[in-house]
Amino acid sequence: MSEVGGTYDFVAQSPMGEQTGTFTVVPGPGGDTFNGQLSGGMGTMDVQDGTISGDTLTWKMKMGMPMPMTLDCEATVDGDAVNGTIKAGMMGTMPFTAQRQD
Repeated sequence: MSEVGGTYDFVAQSPMGEQTGTFTVVPGPGGDTFNGQLSGGMGTMDVQDGTISGDTLTWKMKMGMPMPMTLDCEATVDGDAVNGTIKAGMMGTMPFTAQRQD
């Protein structure tokens, strides 16, 4: 298992164009859960139901803008790089990448 905790520079390809922000991952006791948040131009969303299974992260976030919805997220951590997808209801699935900050 990689050390997944940290602060990452986040870039998602959304229907509204490229969205950038800062993603924080804070592992919980035992290392199989995490919390954190994604902050960017669209505001801040808290991680909900974050789980860690090996190098795979899964979590949900509640988005308020441009419309309220729950985002289902999954990502793989490979060293300092994260690659994943965000399922955003009728907006479809959006790929994202994140790179651990120095």
